[in-house]
Amino acid sequence: MSGAEQYYAELGRKLFTGEWAFEWAAASQAQLPPSDKLEIAFAGRSNVGKSSLLNALTNRKSLARTSQKPGRTRELNFFAVNGLNAPAALRLVDMPGYGYAAVGRERSAAWGGLIEEFLRGRAGLARIFLLVDGRHGLKESDLKMLDRLDRSAVSYQLILTKKDEVKACAKEAALAAAQTFMAKRPAAFPEVMFTSAHTEEGLSELRASIAKLVAEHGAWNPAGVLRREGR
Repeated sequence: MSGAEQYYAELGRKLFTGEWAFEWAAASQAQLPPSDKLEIAFAGRSNVGKSSLLNALTNRKSLARTSQKPGRTRELNFFAVNGLNAPAALRLVDMPGYGYAAVGRERSAAWGGLIEEFLRGRAGLARIFLLVDGRHGLKESDLKMLDRLDRSAVSYQLILTKKDEVKACAKEAALAAAQTFMAKRPAAFPEVMFTSAHTEEGLSELRASIAKLVAEHGAWNPAGVLRREGR
């Protein structure tokens, strides 16, 4: 690990020791909070393990609601971090899941409209992490979401989930296939990560990536935090 990688890994560790809590929910454009903080959003199919990953990422058991019935998240849920050393100008956003067959067309259309409104002109939106089930790869609904992100000109990055449920002999192939596909999409961030909410594989790298985004956008003064810790 290079010096820069170690630096951001430590920043990521520190960032996610903060006190993360629910801040806001929006079921329509009119309910969206002011775009006055840096926002990093998580999107994905309804059964991709998005809520589980958010809980593992923030070291909370129930920050984001998990359910045995996919498709239950019907709003944009905003989470903020508090505390002396925390970047108060940061939100994580749990976006409504998509692609669940049991959800009616009317509701699916409403969710799609909400996502479109969120992506359109959201000044503080720094990146969308698009979560894809590592066992199954990209599905048609994921491709539609990628097209939507391209049209919105939003920075986005692919994250494979459920690494612990992928056979050891298939992990490298799954990651390589995702990287090859994403390399053809010039608007995408080039690195693909492989994570597991259960074993926490890849979470340190994801935290480091988020900390780097926050620092680069000026939403945090990490130097002050590390000085207080004597680093």
